[in-house]
Amino acid sequence: MKYLCLPLAKTLGSRMTLPGSFFSFFLCDRTIDKEKDYTMKLIRLKTVQFITEAAVIAALYAMLTILLVPISSGQLQVRVAEALTILPYFTPAAMPGLFVGCFIANIFTGAGIYDILLGPLVTLLAAFFTAKMPNKYLVPLPPVILNAVYVGILLYYTAELPMALTMVLVAAGEIVACYVIGYPLLLLLEKHYEKIFERK
Repeated sequence: MKYLCLPLAKTLGSRMTLPGSFFSFFLCDRTIDKEKDYTMKLIRLKTVQFITEAAVIAALYAMLTILLVPISSGQLQVRVAEALTILPYFTPAAMPGLFVGCFIANIFTGAGIYDILLGPLVTLLAAFFTAKMPNKYLVPLPPVILNAVYVGILLYYTAELPMALTMVLVAAGEIVACYVIGYPLLLLLEKHYEKIFERK
């Protein structure tokens, strides 16, 4: 509509008196203002949706980890909340959501201050790579690799556990969480993508 305003105003202005020309410009200005208002409302709506999605994901990650704390940390762990790391494949809101969720969870279950600070960063990096995966079969892979390496190194220096063995055990637990639990979740969400994640 706004693209028609200027030509219309010029055409009417050439055929009308000064008041008529002014009236045509007034109508065009009001139309443009309405479109600007609509655009701003749409941006605000999308922002609210983004924050809401991130908050829900953070809460779910933290809750699942804390409730299942006996199996959520250590050399042999299956952090069920890691199934949610497939979510960046669907929505960018999952990146800050997983970061915050991991930070909160590690306060209660982490291996000290290093895990509280570094763990969420590793989760954020894994989320970034997850979002970039070329196909859904590779989506759960980044957190498996990055967490195995990170936790293996962390427990080697903080608990003097064998690095290679710890990496293998953590990778096995991550495979359970990300592929055995996370991949079926991915397939389920894929079927209902428009209802859950589509922003209108």
